Order: sequence, then C-alpha cells, then structure tokens
Amino acid sequence: MSMQNNSHDLFFAPTEKREFPSILAEVQEYISSKYAALLVDTRKDDVKQQIKFYIRKYLSDNRITADGMSDEELVNRLYVEMAEFSFLTKYIFGSGIEEIDINAWNDIEIYRAGGVKEKLNEKFESPQHAINVVRRMLHTSGMVLDNASPAVLGHLSKNIRISALKTPLVDEDVGVCASIRIVNPHNFDKGDFVKSSTATEPMLDFLSQCFRYGVSTCVAGATGSGKTTIAGWMLSTIPNDKRIYTIESGSRELALARRNDDETILNSVIHTLARPSENEMQNIDQDILLDYALRFNPDYICVGEMRGPEAFLAQEASRTGHPVLTTIHSNSCEATYRRMATLCKRKYDMAEDVLLDLVTEAFPLVAFSKQLENRERKLMEIMECEIKADGTREYRTIYRYHITENRYDDKGKFIIKGRHEFVSEISKGLQKRLIENGMPKGVLDRICRGEAIGVC
Repeated sequence: MSMQNNSHDLFFAPTEKREFPSILAEVQEYISSKYAALLVDTRKDDVKQQIKFYIRKYLSDNRITADGMSDEELVNRLYVEMAEFSFLTKYIFGSGIEEIDINAWNDIEIYRAGGVKEKLNEKFESPQHAINVVRRMLHTSGMVLDNASPAVLGHLSKNIRISALKTPLVDEDVGVCASIRIVNPHNFDKGDFVKSSTATEPMLDFLSQCFRYGVSTCVAGATGSGKTTIAGWMLSTIPNDKRIYTIESGSRELALARRNDDETILNSVIHTLARPSENEMQNIDQDILLDYALRFNPDYICVGEMRGPEAFLAQEASRTGHPVLTTIHSNSCEATYRRMATLCKRKYDMAEDVLLDLVTEAFPLVAFSKQLENRERKLMEIMECEIKADGTREYRTIYRYHITENRYDDKGKFIIKGRHEFVSEISKGLQKRLIENGMPKGVLDRICRGEAIGVC
C-alpha cells in the first residue's frame, strides 16, 4: 500500500513554480556537470538543439516552471543565459548596432548606426551575473577576467572587440564595465560619402589618386569619426593587379576581397590580424606583422591603426618606397604628426625633432575626420606637410570643412551647417613625385584645380 501511495504521489507531484534566477543556477549546474563539452561550441545548430533538449528534459523530469513564462520561453531563456550572452545576444548579433557600453550591471547603453545612443531598459540580474556574461564573451579569445587580471582586451569574433574592467578597478556594486565594439565592414562607395556630405567628390578623388600613385596617407580622428571607413574605401579603389597587405589588431574592419559571380577572387589581398598574448613568446603584435609585410612583396601596406611602436616601422616602410595607409587617434591634421612622433618614440628613444622629420617625410598627407555634435561625420581637413629644401616644414591645407552655422533649434536639436572648400593645390615637390610615380598629367591637373576625376 505504501509503494502505491509513493507512486501515486510522484505521478501527481505538483509543478513547482519558481523564480528564474534560482532555476538558472540549478539548470546551469546540471548542464555544466553533465554536458560541458557541448557548451564549448554552440555555433552549430545541432549542438544548440541538443542543449535545449537536455534543458527541456531536466525541467520536465523535475516538473519546474517559471512565473510569467511558458515552458518553451523558459527553455529559450535558459539557453540564451547559459550558452549565449543573456539579453545582449540580440544586440550583439542584430543589425545596425555599432557599440554596446556596459556602465554597470544595471546601466547599459547601445549606439546604433549613425551615432544614435539609446539607454536600455534591460539589465543583468546582479553584478555577478554581468561579470559571468562578459567572462563568457572573453572566453572565445582565450582571455580570463578575474582578480588577477581585472582589465582585459579581447574579442568575440573577428569583428567584435571587447574591453572589460571588473573589481577592484570598478566598485563592487557596479560589477563590470565593458565596451563591446561591433565592426561591420561596409562597402561604401564614393556616392555614399557624397550623399551623406561626409566629403565631396573632388576630395575623395584627391585622396584615392594620391595614394594610388604612391603617396602614403594617414587618416586621423577620434573613435567613431569614420576614419577606418574612409581608409577602407581608399583601399577599395586600388586596381586588382596590385597587391595589398593589411594589418589590424583586435578585430577585422577591412573586407577588401573582390569576387565575381562564381566567387573567384579578382584582386590580391593579404589580411592579417595581430594575436596578443600575455605569454611574450606567443605575442604577435602589429609591429611583428609589419616586419613580415615587407617579405610578402606588397604594392600597398595598410596598418589598420597606429597605436604603439609599430608607428616607427610604418614610417620606415613608407620611406623605403612602399605606399602606406594608416589611421590614428588624433584631434587635428597638424597634431597627427606629433602623435606619430610620440608613438615612434616607444620603439626607439630618439630626439623628438628627428622623429618629426621622419614622420613628415613618410606621410606627406593627413586627412582629419570628425563626428560633429549633431552626430554627422565630416572629413574636416586634408593637409600636406611640405618639407622645404632647408629642412623646414610648411603645413598646407588642401581642403577643409568650413562651419557657417552652429546652434540649437527651438526643439533642442543641434544644427550645424557648413561647406567643404578647396583651399590650395599641393606643393610642386609632391606634384613632381606623383608624375614620377605614373599619375597621368591630366589627372594631376584636375586634382591641382580641386576638380573631380570621375573615376573610382
């Protein structure tokens, strides 16, 4: 009789409704202990379905449900929390999101394409929950966020960069601060820049033609100013028979391979990506990749961003005849050269005036891009640094964006109006160099007059 009662009680055991956090903790412990190997690679759809099956079975066997959720909603949310990245998953892999900023476990902001900022109503369950999710992201790149390493740079994929800080670098009630930069390579054409008033057609033709015919160029600006997009477009105008070698760090922002209808690659591109490591023997930085670049017979070299001692090798490569395109964080064209010299000094402790001589010789042209207060991106200035026969330098503005109106309207919207202006032609020395490098005389005449070329 007793056995019958026990069986009867088990069969008719009531469903247990519980709070989601406690369900997550229990199911996560069970899945991790029994099926940990499945959680290593959740990108395959069959693995995803297996994990969901085991979650569903555990909930059913233990007759567990959650308040306010259907059984399938509970399974899906548990999967997202355990194998993905909580509510951030839909933003990380959604369209039109450029950046996710975790200011604290309960304060998250996203930046949409075009620079529109939005504060999310969603938040993590606790500071520890936020830390766990960020740790799971960093695990992909083999980085560990813990008390021994509370500041970490990593990546989730080749185009998603992660910077994270945890206690004791931030307050305990914050949990974690993180910046997740989602870089989606855009195939912008010249018309896109002109339509958005980022730059004029003559400005873009000037940059592309000067680089095409051997003049190393640096595109400067702050984070989010559009400098990498401009550099990527310049590289896209290089003819298919020329060989391009790109070097990036953290994530891939350049996608230059051109394919025909049958997916045959038409141009010649080598994309490389630095691999940082705390083990000095395994650390492959941009400096090392730039040294390798010279062994791959490149016609053009792109250093995705100058941020350290690789600046010295970049200027060396340029001064030995390789056209180099790079970007850098700077607040003006003229300040860019001083910034380059500072970065070069990290490689060799040389006199600043000597380094300034080297970088101005290496990069005759600097383009400065900026995101204005109204979130519009503008190519603010293109400058040439001419080195005179006596060794002095003359900074010559070729193009600039002239702001004519700067105000708030009645609705509190920031209004900025202006126009791009052609200021002066390039120096005679640079003209001579372009002709020697093969630029047709007709093309040179037009860029010297500030006219569009009608190519690219």
